[in-house]
Parts: sequence; structure tokens; C-alpha cells
Amino acid sequence: MTYRLLYFASLADCAGCAGESRDSGARTPRELYAEVSMAHGFALPPQRLRVAVNGAFVAWDHALADRDEVVFLPPVSGG
Repeated sequence: MTYRLLYFASLADCAGCAGESRDSGARTPRELYAEVSMAHGFALPPQRLRVAVNGAFVAWDHALADRDEVVFLPPVSGG
């Protein structure tokens, strides 16, 4: 399956990009995050992130479909 991934804040910095298209056999956001974590060296565990699929927050075991847009959101601070 092909997914459109978007990264924000520290994840975008670490990946060196704000997003990418990725072919993957991952079936859940948890599996997909494990794959991209290894590829990009993400240090944050899933428990510290929120995940959204096609614009809606979902659980980490949500079933993904081909061409889903998946967003991994790290904690951010600002003022």
C-alpha cells in the first residue's frame, strides 16, 4: 500500500522533510511509525505522539487503507 505521511515539529526536523509518500506493508499506524522511526531515526515512542488518518485522530491500532494520509504529531511547546 502507498501512504502519504506528514511530519511536524521535531519529527520533520529529524526526517529532513515535512512529508513523504511511502510504499509499505504496514497495516496500522503503529506498524508504520515503527518503520519510519527506523528509517529516519525518530527517538519519540508512540506513547508520546498523536496520530491522525485522513484528518481525524485515531487509535494506534486503526486499520490503514491504501492512499491514506497519516500524520504523526509530536508534543509541541510554544508561546
